[in-house]
Amino acid sequence: MNWLKTSILLAGLTALFMGAGFLLGGESGMIIALVVAVGMNFFAYWNADSLVLRMYNAREVTAESAPGFYGIVKQLANRGGLPMPKVYIIENEQPNAFATGRNPENAAVAATTGLLKLLTHDEIAGVMAHELAHVKNRDTLIMTITATIAGALSMLANFALFFGGNRNNPLGIVGTLLVMVLAPVAAMLVQMAISRTREYGADAGGAEICGNPMWLASALEKLERGAQSIDNTVAEDNPATAHMFIVNPLHARSMDNLFSTHPNTANRVNKLREMAGMQARPWG
Repeated sequence: MNWLKTSILLAGLTALFMGAGFLLGGESGMIIALVVAVGMNFFAYWNADSLVLRMYNAREVTAESAPGFYGIVKQLANRGGLPMPKVYIIENEQPNAFATGRNPENAAVAATTGLLKLLTHDEIAGVMAHELAHVKNRDTLIMTITATIAGALSMLANFALFFGGNRNNPLGIVGTLLVMVLAPVAAMLVQMAISRTREYGADAGGAEICGNPMWLASALEKLERGAQSIDNTVAEDNPATAHMFIVNPLHARSMDNLFSTHPNTANRVNKLREMAGMQARPWG
C-alpha cells in the first residue's frame, strides 16, 4: 500500500510539473518541462548522492578509522541481507543521520558526530538500521527524484515571476499566478506526503533489521530534542535536503516549518512501542 501511495504521489508530482510547463508555455512548454524533468532525474540518479555528501562535508570512514561505528553498520547490513554501504561521518554537533544512493549496491549512510556522541551503542544500531531500511526499500532514489522535481517546480515559479509566463494559456493570467504561487506549495505538500509515508516504513523496517524497536524509539526521542536545540547551518541553507535526515534538522528560521517532511516523532515512537510487543532477536 505504501508503494502504491508513493507511486500515485510521484505521478501526481510529475503531472503537476508538466501542467505548470503547459500553463507557462503551452504544449511546447509542457514538452520542455517533461524533457527537463527527465534530464534532472537522470542527473540526480547518477550524481545526487555524491553531491549531498560533499554539501555536508561528509568524511568516509573505514573499519580501521572508525571501527565501532563501521562495525555496527556492517553487522546490520549482514542482518538485513544488504551489500555493505559506504560509511560517512559528518562533523556537526546536531545529532542526525541520513542515507543516500541510487540502489543498495551504490548506497551510503552518514551520521553526525553529534549523534555518535549522544547515543548508546544500541541506539546507534537502531538509527543505522532505519537508514539501511531506506536503502533496502530504495527510498533514497524516490526522495531524490521527489526533491528534484519539487526544485524544478520552484524554478518554474521563479520563471513565471520574472518573465510573466504564457498569458495566452487557457487560464490566462490566472494560470500564470497559479504556477507562481500554488505549484511550489502543492509540490511541497506532495513531497511531505511521500517522505512521511517512507519514514514510517523505514521505522518498521529498521526495527526488524536491528531486532529491537525500542532502540530506535529511544534514539528518536533523543534526536528530536537534540535537533531542536542545536543548529545545522548547512541544512538551514539547503532546506530541500531536510527530508533525507531521520529527524527534521530545521528549526532556526521561522520559514523552516514550511519544509517539514517528517511525521510527528511522538507518533513514530508510539508505533515502535507497539512493535516492541513482538519478541526481539538478540543483538550480535
